[in-house]
Amino acid sequence: MAKNSLFAILLRSPWWISLVVAGAFMAVGLGLLPDPFRIPVALTSLPFLVIAVIALRRQWDRPGAARIEQTRQAVSAMAWPAFSALLEQSFVRDGYAVQRRQADAYDFELERRGRRMLVSARRWKSARTGLEALKALHTARDQNEVEDALYIGLGVLSDNAVPYATEQRVSVWQAPELAYALRGLPLTKS
Repeated sequence: MAKNSLFAILLRSPWWISLVVAGAFMAVGLGLLPDPFRIPVALTSLPFLVIAVIALRRQWDRPGAARIEQTRQAVSAMAWPAFSALLEQSFVRDGYAVQRRQADAYDFELERRGRRMLVSARRWKSARTGLEALKALHTARDQNEVEDALYIGLGVLSDNAVPYATEQRVSVWQAPELAYALRGLPLTKS
């Protein structure tokens, strides 16, 4: 599916928007058109209903804006030992074998189902992430022959870091992804 197609955009949007679009097609089809056109136009709402169900399923357990902000504030106040322990708990809960590393470019090496990932999280409080941190992580991934790389940071990515992360397949977690990853874990400063 094309990234900017109508259905792709609706899948990324709140689920109820697809439901509204489906309702509009159904209302027009059943209420405003003559008999021969009612059923065919009303049936055009079915793809939008399917998209609404898929989007609802994807968004069901995603945190809301309040939870994202609460997570941002809590992890911003943490020291590295507490934050890294929380991340480790989250990774283990999600089925990863976790090894802490003291490398400059990454902090964790994860493995699940034979797939490995390097995680850089030590600069999570940085206000802005530039290209250097992502390049270092990408280089470490290549040197260690690891499939995946993940950068965790609350700050914004610089203009040239965004396309670099996409191009080099470096996943980036910011506050929304962290709120989801840390779901159910106590966000204390200990």
